[in-house]
Order: sequence, then C-alpha cells, then structure tokens
Amino acid sequence: MKNIRNRRRKPEKQPRPPIRDQGTQVTIIAPHDDAELDFLKKRSLMTSAAIITFFALLIARLWYLQIQEGETYTKLADNNRVRYVEVAPPRGNVYDREGREIVTNRPSFNVVLSREDSHLDDQLVKKIADILDVEVTVILDRIRKMVGTPGHLPIRLAEDIDWEKVAILENNHLDLPGIRIEVVPLRVYHYGNFASHLIGYLGEINETELEAADQEIYKPGDQIGKMGLEKLHEHDLRGEKGREYMEVNALGFEQKALKGVEPLPGSDLQLTINMELQRAAEEIMERENKAGAVVAVEVNSGRVLTAASAPQLKLDEFIGGISSKAWQAMLDDPRHPLINKVVQGQYPPASTYKIVTALAGLAEGIITPDTTFFCPGHFRFGNRTFRCWKKGGHGSVNLLRALSESCDVYFYNVGQKLGVDRLAGYAQRLGLGRKTGIDMEHEKSGVVPTSDWKKRRYNTKWYEGETISISIGQGYDLVTPIQNCMMTAALANGGTLYRPGLIESIRDPDGRVLKTFAPEVLERFVGQGQNMKLVRAGMVEAVNGPRGTAKLAKLTGITVAGKTGTGQVVRLKQYEHLKEEAIPYEYRDHAWFTCFAPAENPEIAVTVLVEHGLHGGSSAAPIARAVLEAYFKDRLAQGQEVAYMVLPAGDEDNSRMVN
Repeated sequence: MKNIRNRRRKPEKQPRPPIRDQGTQVTIIAPHDDAELDFLKKRSLMTSAAIITFFALLIARLWYLQIQEGETYTKLADNNRVRYVEVAPPRGNVYDREGREIVTNRPSFNVVLSREDSHLDDQLVKKIADILDVEVTVILDRIRKMVGTPGHLPIRLAEDIDWEKVAILENNHLDLPGIRIEVVPLRVYHYGNFASHLIGYLGEINETELEAADQEIYKPGDQIGKMGLEKLHEHDLRGEKGREYMEVNALGFEQKALKGVEPLPGSDLQLTINMELQRAAEEIMERENKAGAVVAVEVNSGRVLTAASAPQLKLDEFIGGISSKAWQAMLDDPRHPLINKVVQGQYPPASTYKIVTALAGLAEGIITPDTTFFCPGHFRFGNRTFRCWKKGGHGSVNLLRALSESCDVYFYNVGQKLGVDRLAGYAQRLGLGRKTGIDMEHEKSGVVPTSDWKKRRYNTKWYEGETISISIGQGYDLVTPIQNCMMTAALANGGTLYRPGLIESIRDPDGRVLKTFAPEVLERFVGQGQNMKLVRAGMVEAVNGPRGTAKLAKLTGITVAGKTGTGQVVRLKQYEHLKEEAIPYEYRDHAWFTCFAPAENPEIAVTVLVEHGLHGGSSAAPIARAVLEAYFKDRLAQGQEVAYMVLPAGDEDNSRMVN
C-alpha cells in the first residue's frame, strides 16, 4: 500500500533551467522576484499620482491668482511703479471777534525718508546728517522711532529746514535714494505767546493718541492739537488729507507726477476774544512780572473778550516736542505757567464775596440799606477775635459804606445772621461752586461750602464761627477767575447768568458759516433787581468815593463800579512782624479786583486775580483799568486825558482773621 500511494502521488514539477540562445540572452524571472515587481508598480503609481496632484494644484493656484484675484494683484503690481504720498491739509485759521488773524499757516519744508526706496547704510545716514547739520544719533533716533510701523510710512528726519538745506538736498537727490522734501503747513502765531493757554499748540501724535484715534485719518508723524482750542476743536480745524501720486523707477526716483487728490483745508474759528484787550491785559502782567488771570466778558451776552493766564506759555518751545529741560523749568517755576489760571486756578474770593453776602442779606431781610453795624476794628465770637482790615475800625457803617470801604465787621454780622446754608444758596445761584461750561480744558468747580458738604467731606458738623470767615470769602470758599467775572456780569445786567462763550462762529475755507453760537442763559436771578441796584451803588462808591478801596481803577469820563479783595493764603505767626514785601512769595496774599463799566449802562465786566499780589486795590485794580482803557479807547479819546491816581498807603482792602 505504501508503494501504491507513492506511485499515485504526482511528481513535483521542477523549474526548467534557463535556456540560452547563442544570439539572445533571456533571463527567466524566478518566482521570488514577484514581490519586488509589485513594489515597483506601486511606486510608479504613487509617483504618477503625485505629479498629477502637483500639476492640478499648480493649475488651481494659477487660476486663483489670474482669474479670482487677478484684479487685486494687478493693482499691487501697479503700486510697484506708482507710489502715493499723503499731503497734509492746511489747518483752519483762528480769528478774533474783529477778524484779526490770531493763528494762520505758512509752508514748512520737512525732510522725509521713504523706506521702500532706500537701502539704509552708514554712509547714507552720515550724508544726511552732514547736510542737515545734526548729529548722526539724531537721524538714527528718528529711524528707530518708526521701527515696527508699516513700511510704506515715511520717516520724518527733520522739520522746517531752511532754503539753503532744501537746495543742497535737491541738488544731491541722485546720491540720496529715498530722501525727499515734504511741504507741510506750519502754524503762525501772529500775536506771539498772547492767549497761549486759550489757543494751545500742536505736537506730533503719540502712541496713546494714535491708538484712540481714527486710523484712517491719523498716521504716525501727524500733527495734532495738544492743548486749548487746537485740541478741543481738532475735528473742525484739522481738514482732510490729500494724495500725490507719482511714477517711480526701480531705484525709487520719481519719473512722472500723476493726477492726485487735493487736500481740504480745515474750518476757521472766529472767537469772541478781542486781541487788543488780550494784549493790554497780558502786556501789563508780563511787564510787572505778575502771575494770575485777567478775564473780561460782555455783560449782556456772556461772550468772553479776554481770557489771559500769566505767565504765558512759550509756544515755540512746544513745537516739535518740548525738551525735558524746558518742561522741568516750567514745573519748577513758582508762578506755575502750565496752569490755565482762568479756569484751573482756585482761590479764596476774599472781599469780592461780599457781593454775595450783601445780596443774600438784602434778599433774606437780614439788612436794609439803612441797617448799620458798629466796627471797632474787630468782631468777637466766643473765644475768637475776627479782625477788620482797618485796625482802628470804621465806626458805624451802612451797606453803601460797607461795600465802598470793604468793612469786614459789617459782613461778619450779616453772615452770622444768615447762616452758611442760606449764604451758599445765593452763591450757587450766582454761578459759584460749579463749572461755568466755558470751552476750556480741565475747568475746576471751586467750592461753596455748606453744612452737608462739610459732613460729607470731613465727617464733622459745621461750626457757626466758620460762617463768619465764609461771609468775607475766606475759609473753605474757593472760586476761579472766570466764575468771579460771570458773577460780576450777572450783577451788572440785573441777574442773568450766562455760560461764557468763546467762539462766535465756525466757517468753511470759502467763508460760509457752518455754525454760530448764541448766548446761553444758565440762570436768571429773578426778583432781586432793587437789591442788585443797591450793591452796584456800593461798588460805584468803592471806585469813585473819597474812601473807596479801588481808586486806582477810576476813569475820567467812564464810571467804573468795582470791588477789591485780598485773599489770605496762609497765616503764619512768624511773618506777622515783617513788612508784607518781606514775606516769602508763596505765603503772600492773593489780590482780587472785579468790576464793570459804564456803571449806568454796563457793557463789560473785568476780573483780575494777581497771585500773591498782596492787595486788590493797589495790585489788581490798575490791571483792570488798563483793560477798560483799551475797551473804551475811542470814547476816552473824545474826553479829557486820563490821569492815574495814587492810593494813600494803607487805604485799601486787607481782610484778615486772627484767633
């Protein structure tokens, strides 16, 4: 059986040996090469698929670039040979109420570097520095400042260069790739530094301002209003940029100017300010080296005629960025030039506050025109003694004399009987203790204290003795010069408190009126016409009476009504024995004078505050007089020559309080 099974089993086929022909070599693939063949086939298929995919993607990309985004890339290609430069628009001009030019523009030549057209190296930087006559580090600092900004934005290397440098740069422009001259408008201040706090200045936009600004309007290097009306009315004044298109070659040199877009000038501002009055106020403050504020307004409209803060800002130091040295000098100046004292200076109103006390006393029935109080030179309340400025006292005085001679004791009595809250109510109705709303930055509200105010502020009750100090404008009382002037104007016009106006109109570059500003009434003091007349009479006597405290404000031919004030800064016993001029500057009293004219038919109100000026009658009144002389110049010229009067020593307001 074993043999049978062996015979039935088919013999295995043996591979044939390769047959070789003498003329042809044939290789028979052995079975073990099949796997290698499959691998080669697969690799071939994969390679073919990769090639097909590559070409498919390439064709798709070409279709996308040529068809889908063809127009976009055509424009980008054009930009490689067509460049544009933004053209700064002329800012709007600023005029005074009479149409006098305060701020206009002139062409200025700046040097700019186009990064797209320049290959910066040490040699180029040195050439530019030599031509501009500056240190290489100055140029490098300008370049570093623009690091991280879009490359198409030019780098401003120098501003307002002279004609000689312009000529040199133009003659050597082939050796200075990427360097060009930019013509931009530059501000011209026709009155120098007069009204500097009011007008303000321009400066290069900083990173913070740029982030907050409209990126379509402002770019790095742009000039923007930094202060005053230049800042507050940036939207009106700035205008709209234009564009200059030009064809350039591969090296970035201009080949042909193309049609561009003209810039649109900004709108013009016509102010209510009379620059001749402004000049009169600031010149006398500067000549006598005084710090403080002078404000003048139209009595029957609230339009501001003068808004002077002294000392002036030196506007040329701010153009192009103020140096750290100049900035520090301003900070260290004891006269504080960086503060706009018209709206930011807060001072005890001193005896000018007696206007409020008198009106409140009359309105509340505390006094009549004939009510008298005896002044022995002091007022006793509890264990305190409140002094009158006149050591020997005024004797028995009525309202007219109390206002004329500024008797402190009279108003101590009135204030005590009124109480702080009733007194405060009248002060607030006259615009004190709140912002006036004038178009100026950072206006302060002042302080009109009440019993509730002290409770909130100091968590303690109001003491009656504090009312006595308040009644003559000392203690917690604080007012700004603009508040004092608007109060005086309201008294002069019979009780209408206006919002002070600074802008008469806004006009387009062609002179068409875009917007006008009408007088705005804030409050009407109704039913006090007779009482206000009595207070005005006392103020007339203060200037024109034989014992008035404001004789230096008197004009021949024009009746002036006014009130002096001396605001105590601090009382230090170590200085009591010294003459006032020997007291350190920062501890001297502030000097006030507020007035209106003509008394019979008021037109103008003027308020003067001289910081540490000692006495209102001798320090502030002559300044107000200078402003009035400028205002009434034509009418005074028709009458007699104005003669200055000398005030006898000691015959002026000097309100003091001692324990």
